[in-house]
Amino acid sequence: MSTASPKEKSTACPAPTPDSPPTSATSCHRPCCASATKRESARRELPQFPISPDASGPRRHAPLPPAGCRSIRPIQRAVAMGFDKEASSSSSRLDAAAPLLPQHGGAGGHLSSQPKTFANVFIAVVGSGVLGLPYTFSRTGWAAGTLLLLAVAALTFHCMMLLVAARRRIADEHPKIASFGDLGHAIYGAPGRHAVDAMLVLSQASFCIGYLIFISNTMAHLYPIGADSPASPLLTAKALFIWAMLPFQLGLNSIKTLTLLAPLSIFADVVDLGAMGVVLGQDASIWLANKPPVFAFAGPAEILYGLGVAVYAFEGIGMVLPLEAEAADKRRFGATLALSMAFIAIMYGLFGVMGYLAFGAATRDIITTNLGTGWLSVLVQLGLCINLFFTMPVMMNPVYEVAERLLCGKRYAWWLRWILVVVVGLLAMLVPNFADFLSLVGSSVCVVLGFVLPAAFHLKVFGAEIGWAALVADVAVIAIGVALAVSGTWTSLVQIFSSSSNV
Repeated sequence: MSTASPKEKSTACPAPTPDSPPTSATSCHRPCCASATKRESARRELPQFPISPDASGPRRHAPLPPAGCRSIRPIQRAVAMGFDKEASSSSSRLDAAAPLLPQHGGAGGHLSSQPKTFANVFIAVVGSGVLGLPYTFSRTGWAAGTLLLLAVAALTFHCMMLLVAARRRIADEHPKIASFGDLGHAIYGAPGRHAVDAMLVLSQASFCIGYLIFISNTMAHLYPIGADSPASPLLTAKALFIWAMLPFQLGLNSIKTLTLLAPLSIFADVVDLGAMGVVLGQDASIWLANKPPVFAFAGPAEILYGLGVAVYAFEGIGMVLPLEAEAADKRRFGATLALSMAFIAIMYGLFGVMGYLAFGAATRDIITTNLGTGWLSVLVQLGLCINLFFTMPVMMNPVYEVAERLLCGKRYAWWLRWILVVVVGLLAMLVPNFADFLSLVGSSVCVVLGFVLPAAFHLKVFGAEIGWAALVADVAVIAIGVALAVSGTWTSLVQIFSSSSNV
């Protein structure tokens, strides 16, 4: 029984009869008909985009960031071992931190060619943390360090492709997967996203702690201040430089939009490559003039230490899904990614070996401090410090996204950002050695994020369809990853506390 009032019935459009002629846009002037006509006209005016027949899946674009965040590495992402990594959160999007990535909504919306994809992978992985590799080689031995880098590069590539395969497999059911966190939510629901969120927050915050350690140690080396034996670790020369930086970092991290900082990502890449070139050149000249004794292999504990640093050096898995989505030729994305990872591994190996061969047992945790106080060395070190100083707000952005989403309903909260910056600064004051901290982060957070979660996601997605070889491989990666996380974390903590007691 109808409940419409007489007034409602009088204003309703008459239902068309089978033999009634079609109604034109102007034949009915009632509001309901006019509204329907406008909607139909709008639908007809929408542009139609053909779907490429050779695309491996639905064409998807990662949404633009709100003028902020490895992603990425999201700078970049800041230092290699995490340093210049795309500041990417679980909702990571491509942003100005990766300057070669095409901008959505721009003219044409072109996807990335293979050379650009190669360059973007390089930007997402390589950073200033590479300057800690020579010291790591002095602990593991030059041959063991080189083998570790090659092995970690191969395993990282394998796990990146596991994520790509998992997304392609569920693309029809979940066409809007743009990030690692989106994939975790699609596969495991809220727990999957929370797991990725937690690991990304820890990794991004750890990268920023590493920045402050790098900057403060470098500045304390160039300009020693404070007492020789301070009563507290919060009063050392390194700590004093961190205290001096905090007010400026509080201001920079209060900025809602990081658009003004985006151009610094290009400066960061130039500085990183320039620093590596200068260091390699001086390493070679020093080695030719004086060849100190070196060794090839160390014991198991040192190998675990080096493994953590190597994993940290290749951290960048949070950017692989956005990069694959932006690749013009997705069928060749795997080959391009493999070539880029191989190139980075060779470059890392050369840099680590040359630094160790030049200084032997005297190699310091930050190789640039071995180069003395010449004008070129000072210029490189100051450039790296400026780079990381302005990269820190970009790297902290994913942390703010998650924290503000969980605690403030996605509302901007300057006070929460200030608390997080202060916590990061205090932790940086308490860690004495740059490379020791890299090993801890790589052994704990980066192993879980880069190996365990991708293998678990791949295993869940393919389930019964997976073959025995792939099943064994996924289970092996998970088991080895967990074992390395536990043993490597323990070894790194022992080293950090041992170093602290000797300070």
